[in-house]
Amino acid sequence: MKLLVEKINEKAIIPFQAHEGDAGMDLFSIEEANLKPLERKLIHTGIKIQLPENTEAQIRPRSGLALKNGITVLNTPGTIDEGYRGEIGIILINLSNEEFKIEVGMKIAQMVIKTTLTLDVEEVYTLTETTRGNGGFGSTGV
Repeated sequence: MKLLVEKINEKAIIPFQAHEGDAGMDLFSIEEANLKPLERKLIHTGIKIQLPENTEAQIRPRSGLALKNGITVLNTPGTIDEGYRGEIGIILINLSNEEFKIEVGMKIAQMVIKTTLTLDVEEVYTLTETTRGNGGFGSTGV
């Protein structure tokens, strides 16, 4: 399978996997921006993609930015549907107490391609019973 990538800005960097076997491909900023504490901004990547059939692209935070700088991706994982052909934008938020500078060419997120299922949805009047039932939100303890 192939991921087709169109550069729509000369500053754009084609996504790639840093190491063989990596699940994620790095995504890069094409702009400079300052993120103040608790501020969020849409950061442009300068690329469009065409996904293989029956896949989605998930946009996820980079662990190093999150741990070292408190920078993460809102709406994570963000979903890029197979039929979307617009520019990929990354919604970043600064959860630290210090301003953070985003630079051109900086790795700002990662993209993981996953398969999707197309399902027939059927309304029913009851579901099967399980031992868990409706237990959630801490029902198994701490």
